[in-house]
Amino acid sequence: MPKAGFGRLAWLWLSVLILVIDQASKYYFENTLSLYQQIIVFPDYFSWTLAYNTGAAFSFLADSSGWQRWLFALIAVVVSAVLVVWLKRLGRDETWLAVALALVLGGALGNLYDRIALGHVIDFIFVHWRNEYRFPAFNVADSAITVGAIMLALDMFKSKKTGEPVND
Repeated sequence: MPKAGFGRLAWLWLSVLILVIDQASKYYFENTLSLYQQIIVFPDYFSWTLAYNTGAAFSFLADSSGWQRWLFALIAVVVSAVLVVWLKRLGRDETWLAVALALVLGGALGNLYDRIALGHVIDFIFVHWRNEYRFPAFNVADSAITVGAIMLALDMFKSKKTGEPVND
């Protein structure tokens, strides 16, 4: 029976880095800005704006009575556990996938901390197109989750483990 390894758990350093940067940036902006205060970085395109999100992505269920906090926290805990197990089971040649999973895990843990400790997620990055289009405010954790998810999607298009290209 082969000895069980640690898979790609070494990539957990990236998850910890994302978590630290996320929490440090949230701490900075929460202590620098008042709620909804806007500091324009690039006029008509980008601002720092402190906002709180009690819901999920794009403020989904933010208007609910509070039960969503625990639902989203539970989902984050389950997803995080699955990601750690997945990382442990990866092979040496699956670095791209390991980075993607580590990014998603770090982001999930950053927002999980906010949700449990504060009851809301702190957002501060505000991208907009003049006053015509406004993307919801987000944070470093959200960015890591998004990049990791894109990497996971791209991984599906890579060649199969047998080395044959995917032609569906």
